[in-house]
Amino acid sequence: MVDSICIFEGIYFTRLLPLVYFRPQYDLRCGILTLREKVEKRYPDIPISLHCRSYLKETVKQHNPDRKVNEIEGKKCLLINGRAVFDDTLKDAIDLKAQDTLYVKGDQIVAAVVGGKKLDELKEGLNDLFTLSDFNDLVKVELKDANIATYPWDLVQQNGEQIEKDYALLVGDEKEKIKGAIYEGVTIVNRDNVYIAEGAKVKPGVVLDAEEGPIYIDKKATIFPNAVIEGPAFVGESSKIKIGAKIYEGTSVGEVCKVGGEVEESIIHSYSNKQHDGFLGHAYLGQWCNLGADTNNSDLKNNYGSVKVYVNDEQIDSGSMFVGLTMGDHSKSGINTMFNTGTVVGVCSNVFGSGFPPKYVPSFAWGGSEAVTTYDMERALDVSRRVMARRDVELTEHDEKLFRKVFDLTKDERKKRGFPN
Repeated sequence: MVDSICIFEGIYFTRLLPLVYFRPQYDLRCGILTLREKVEKRYPDIPISLHCRSYLKETVKQHNPDRKVNEIEGKKCLLINGRAVFDDTLKDAIDLKAQDTLYVKGDQIVAAVVGGKKLDELKEGLNDLFTLSDFNDLVKVELKDANIATYPWDLVQQNGEQIEKDYALLVGDEKEKIKGAIYEGVTIVNRDNVYIAEGAKVKPGVVLDAEEGPIYIDKKATIFPNAVIEGPAFVGESSKIKIGAKIYEGTSVGEVCKVGGEVEESIIHSYSNKQHDGFLGHAYLGQWCNLGADTNNSDLKNNYGSVKVYVNDEQIDSGSMFVGLTMGDHSKSGINTMFNTGTVVGVCSNVFGSGFPPKYVPSFAWGGSEAVTTYDMERALDVSRRVMARRDVELTEHDEKLFRKVFDLTKDERKKRGFPN
């Protein structure tokens, strides 16, 4: 029987950039929970350790003081791919009593149950990223229905479904779902499908429409007057949905965000702001992003064709008609910024000016449609330090080292475009 679990990173993390420069893959949100939290909720009684890229190790330790990082304890371990969107079906498909078994979906690792000498070998390689060849001598079991996120739009496209699954997992058969303050004049459609946590406030004129899916409003969140939220939707702890906001189905707003205007089928990870009017659709924003007033993104091409997206500086056909903005951590847009369909903005970039900026804006970039250059490392650090302090979050020594490391990791992105480094 398995006596430990390790959620690991593999070599294909690059397909989820720029969202994973500052975090492991399993700390991405999809639905209400992050990919890691989906595993933790389903195995509450088994010790879970975290595996990550070596440059992220100290930061992951800082944010997870109760977890072993790049260590595995125990004699038999269930290793789970950090890109797995874990659910009850996948849990039921994995036999914790199996002997040295690899679960795959095609050529992708889903999970592995490993013990004995093989586990000892894997423990020695925990400073590297896992590949399929690391598990070659295990018995293979094909899981055709396993859910593995490959690209950022995979997370966005299934966000509504994942909100529903997470809602069922977190709320269950709980009878009293309305624990926060509901002011006079609030309209709730399908009240049994709405959860409002303690300390949350829903102000007059708000419409919560859960007819097509659940709505989960977490602790200390505030829904300002006349906002409309259509389920499935999630509003995280201490976040604020501004006056008159229109939050459509399939939207997740993480912790400590301020969101206004029109948002549809998007994920706003946490600590990010889109306070003003403007449209955000089929998008994924990382942490500490800020969209200026009247920022808009297109999520549908005029010819209704499949959207092509730059991933690792290579154009990939998403196979989807709807793909909006992907923006990495600590990036910002100026007022009236217009992002074209499938635009990718790296981390720590400032985008502004008239017209459409490039469809791929590298990390640590400064500018827009007319010209883009390198955003000075020290200025970027100083701004991020001030932004985080406004939310009572300290930019630590480990965070600063991580910024500098990511600046170095992204030099080639800028060099290819002739930016000074």
